[in-house]
Amino acid sequence: MINKLANSVAQALAGVKDGATVLIGGFGTAGIPGELIDGLIAQGARDLTVVNNNAGNADQGLAALLKAGQVRKIICSFPRQVDSYVFDELYRSGKLELELVPQGNLAERLRAAGAGIGAFFCPTAYGTELAAGKETREINGKHYVLEYPIHGDVALIKAEKGDRWGNLTYRMSARNFGPVMATAAKTTIATVHEVVELGALDPEAIVTPGIYVTHVVKIDRTATQAGGFKKSA
Repeated sequence: MINKLANSVAQALAGVKDGATVLIGGFGTAGIPGELIDGLIAQGARDLTVVNNNAGNADQGLAALLKAGQVRKIICSFPRQVDSYVFDELYRSGKLELELVPQGNLAERLRAAGAGIGAFFCPTAYGTELAAGKETREINGKHYVLEYPIHGDVALIKAEKGDRWGNLTYRMSARNFGPVMATAAKTTIATVHEVVELGALDPEAIVTPGIYVTHVVKIDRTATQAGGFKKSA
């Protein structure tokens, strides 16, 4: 019987190894798999390459993982924000490598990994420092930069509902990078707020099919920095 439900975050993360490339979903504070990030800190894997839209906020979530000294390199689009002081300190002191990737390129490089695309040409970043050292080509009168897929060893994503086969649905903008990251990783671990019976999810509404998911962990709803599920007054 296929059953991808893990008993705990620790159980789901047990196989993450030192040196792994970890894809972490989230856009700002929406869809951040905070419980999985905290679990990864406790698990202790080090020398990680992390792929995320940004470089963490304040001392929580991804920023806490950076602060724990477990990340060697981060690949992201928006490393600097008002509260990105953990990243700033590590980067300026030479303790953290950065690969800056335009947001659309980041999403497409992840999608390409899941789709089996070897490489693709994209106009974004042509003529800028981000294209330095990369192959360029003129196609139909337009200039393009050659980009390569981003493959992950592990993807950590936050979904809304799931079943024991690993089929997932998301809540609004919490969906963000989750679906493409799930397809781009060898192992995908997802948290859900609700586990439903097989057949309860409308097949037309399933965003990430279970074939891309390795483990599902049920978590409680908690308030997020941006509001999220607030407690009753």
